Formats: sequence, C-alpha cells, structure tokens
Amino acid sequence: MRAKDIRELSDQELDSKESELRESIFRFRLRRGTNQLESSAALRSAKRDLARVKTVKNQREKTRGDQA
Repeated sequence: MRAKDIRELSDQELDSKESELRESIFRFRLRRGTNQLESSAALRSAKRDLARVKTVKNQREKTRGDQA
C-alpha cells in the first residue's frame, strides 16, 4: 500500500488497518516459525505498511497538537 493511499484514509479506517496489519504480521510469524511461510516478502511488506500507517497516525496527532 502506498503512503498516498494511506493518507486518504480516515482515522477510523487507519485504526482498523493497523489492527488488520498487526494480525497479519502475527500470522506470518507463526507460519515462519513452522516453516509454512511461502514468501518472506509478504511479511516484510506487511511490516512496512504497518510502519506507514503508524507514521501517518503520528503526523496527524502532531498537527492536531500544534493547532490546539
């Protein structure tokens, strides 16, 4: 998912996306531990997407804090 697409999401959608990505990372880790993970790139991609979501959330919180 691109950063541009993430920025277009609402706050509620960001929260749900974050929890969805956390769950998928957890499942990827379990599969990796049991040698059932087909592609390690999927885990890497999920981690990067989670980082992007968290970055956008932090940027929004910071701008709200500056305005108040």
